[in-house]
Amino acid sequence: MGGFRLAPILAATAVLSAACGTSTASNGPTTGSAIVFGAAVSLTGVQSKEGGLTKQGYDLWFDWINQRGGIVVNNVKHPVQIKYEDDQSNSNLSATLVQKLITDEKAQFILGPYGSGATATDAIVVEQNGIPMVESNGAAQAIFNKGYKYTFGVLSPANKYLTGVLDMAATLNPKPTTIAMLTANDNFSVEVAKAVEDYAPSKGMQVVFSKQYPAAAPDVSGLVSQAKAVNPDIVMNSGHLAEAIAINKAAKQLGLNAKIFAYSVGPSTPDFINSLGSDANYVYDGSQWTPQVKYKPSFYLSVSDYVKAYQHKYNVTDPPDYHVAESTAGCLAFQKAIENAGSLDPGKVRDALAKLDVVTFFGEIKFDSRGINIYKPMVVEQIQNGVHHTVFPANVADAQPMFPTPNWDQR
Repeated sequence: MGGFRLAPILAATAVLSAACGTSTASNGPTTGSAIVFGAAVSLTGVQSKEGGLTKQGYDLWFDWINQRGGIVVNNVKHPVQIKYEDDQSNSNLSATLVQKLITDEKAQFILGPYGSGATATDAIVVEQNGIPMVESNGAAQAIFNKGYKYTFGVLSPANKYLTGVLDMAATLNPKPTTIAMLTANDNFSVEVAKAVEDYAPSKGMQVVFSKQYPAAAPDVSGLVSQAKAVNPDIVMNSGHLAEAIAINKAAKQLGLNAKIFAYSVGPSTPDFINSLGSDANYVYDGSQWTPQVKYKPSFYLSVSDYVKAYQHKYNVTDPPDYHVAESTAGCLAFQKAIENAGSLDPGKVRDALAKLDVVTFFGEIKFDSRGINIYKPMVVEQIQNGVHHTVFPANVADAQPMFPTPNWDQR
């Protein structure tokens, strides 16, 4: 259960450099003790790709804040450390590691894991310890319906993931009207699917096929074959990256054609295109964030500067996907709450989080009474010629939807 130790080493270096470079003049900030954040993230296991993106987002902020000497609390700069543990994509292990981070590693605050399952178990631990957790990758509202006071989620909730695709579809001609819904049986995915089933009739659409399958199921061909039999206009999958790839492959193999293919999680990640090549084209997804959004942040980086910082740090030409962006946003929420609280006391920081209302490059961060961010909209993106494009809503779109999706034998 050894953790990932590079970040603390980097943090120690940042602490030293911050201490050496800090002004000791009476009118300038002095350097205080390091603030220790803990994060149990899926660095191995079935969700390691998404977990790796989560860590990238945290580390981007880590670099930025320590370059400035840390978080300023009452005119004292506190450098930041992030201590990582690998939860191996196991929700129960994640909770055990969060307790270890608090007890043994002396983490003062917790950054969330990847996924709603791990977030739900971690939320129990932080509640018991009275330690605030800001999470960026657990969208199931079930997490926030338990009366917890110490868990806050910066991302739009699960019920918004695919309803935007229906809004977009309603603008197309000829309008698609029938939907096949494939759903992994985890809390997040079930919430996404239920929202589609509830919302579709308001757009003149109908879910004509709906089946659940075991999360991380290796073989979905039987399910895809059943969906093909109803000849739907829209095929939707509510699941994660591995399942989205498997369903797309099976759709091609079995000749399941539809005007729209839309998946809740997966298409936004680099691995979706890397795994499927040209077969990833035409697929839509609901996205928490894209480089085309037009938010005007009150602090940190602009949208375009964030994209450049990501490309520079990780030496890539592709922009960051939304998992990276929302993870950075979770760190920004903590930073601003600590500044507003003027304290490192966990109770005071919790209260500052509850009152937080800021605009970042990721959008507005504001929590309802449950601790979930219902105030930030999502957008719809589509993969076109191997590139992600924002296609809805029109005021942020950089491309039109490619519609209808050609049949597999005509691509």
